[in-house]
Amino acid sequence: MASISEFRRGKAIMYNNDIYLIIEFQHVKQSRGKAMIRTKLKNVKTGRVIDNTFRTTDRVEEVRLEEKEMQYLYSDNENLYFMNMETFDQIPLPQALVGDQQRFLKEEMIVKVLFHGETPITSELPTTVDLQVVEAEPAIKGDTAGNLTKWVTLETNTRLEVPPFIEQGDTIRIDTRDGTYVSRV
Repeated sequence: MASISEFRRGKAIMYNNDIYLIIEFQHVKQSRGKAMIRTKLKNVKTGRVIDNTFRTTDRVEEVRLEEKEMQYLYSDNENLYFMNMETFDQIPLPQALVGDQQRFLKEEMIVKVLFHGETPITSELPTTVDLQVVEAEPAIKGDTAGNLTKWVTLETNTRLEVPPFIEQGDTIRIDTRDGTYVSRV
């Protein structure tokens, strides 16, 4: 059993006979009351996110997850296919497991996949990824009144807002957690 004070983002717990991942948590101290911890939990089977508040005296069962490095190979309409770097086995993962981050996946990228037994639970891309710009809108000269940005299309067919000096053929670094431009490489 794990104490609520040991909560951290990405930790897996057993709650209501299901495995949940902690997406967010916040310590809340109420006047005259005991401290509580507000959480957002994601059900790993259904993908549903729920809000829940725990008292600091509560205890939950911690679920042990095994982390494996997998190489992204390709995708079809329903699944993304990865290869286990140790056994070279290919396994399909549902696109929902990777979520919105799949727009930054490129072939041969190494991704961490968390497993509960043999069941994949979630995946984690590197914090930043370098992608090439395949199409860039022209920058408007002289328009410096505000925070200037323009739209570009990346090699993964993702559209992203970047500073105006980025041109077609440039390689840029992107933060995969929030999908924002970091720097030109």
